[in-house]
Amino acid sequence: MSEPITLDQVDSDGAIRETMDAVADDSRAGFLKKSMLATGGIVGGAAILGAMASPAHAQTANDVSILNFALTLEYLEAEFYTEAVNMGALRGEVLAFARVVGAHERAHVSFLRKALGSAAVGKPSFNFQGTTENQAKFKATAQVLEDTGVMAYAGQAPLIDTDAVLAAALSVHSVEARHAAWIRHINGAPPAPTAFDKPKTKDQILAAVAGTQFITGAPAMTAAGGSPSFTG
Repeated sequence: MSEPITLDQVDSDGAIRETMDAVADDSRAGFLKKSMLATGGIVGGAAILGAMASPAHAQTANDVSILNFALTLEYLEAEFYTEAVNMGALRGEVLAFARVVGAHERAHVSFLRKALGSAAVGKPSFNFQGTTENQAKFKATAQVLEDTGVMAYAGQAPLIDTDAVLAAALSVHSVEARHAAWIRHINGAPPAPTAFDKPKTKDQILAAVAGTQFITGAPAMTAAGGSPSFTG
């Protein structure tokens, strides 16, 4: 069996790993400060992901923050798969995977937007750096995104205040885990390489996503529609 594709293979210049190391102390404020300094004051992907809205009726401010964090990750995944399918570079099982998972991610977006109501953040703009236009790059990136999504939900679940919100998050988490196992199988990587998964903090996920430079524009504070744009 071939070795699993790792973050290092996608993060060829070390940007994601370097940024994650910069927030090893799990300080959200510290990371955002460093992100602003590194970009000369321009708001980057981490700040976008950290955007908060006012609380929804039946949820705590903490739960709204967590759900908006999840929503932005789901926006990212949904756009990635939608664009990859529309680009026409995928074939066979990889295309079938992208179609099914893309539909799931769009359903997750709709679900979270409905749960958040007017508190939902809008969809950012994206540039997937050519990973949606090449099947090999798509496969490697999809594995990283799905593994990251699983770790993100696992990291936030213990922090959720409301039982109903926790149940909703877990229902998405288990599907994301199936996605991760599926793309790992396609890539010839072990679908379940260890007996236990290690969750990641919000700061670690923010840093990893910021390092990809996939998020290029801030979302509106209320959810907005619109068809995906091809990013090249």
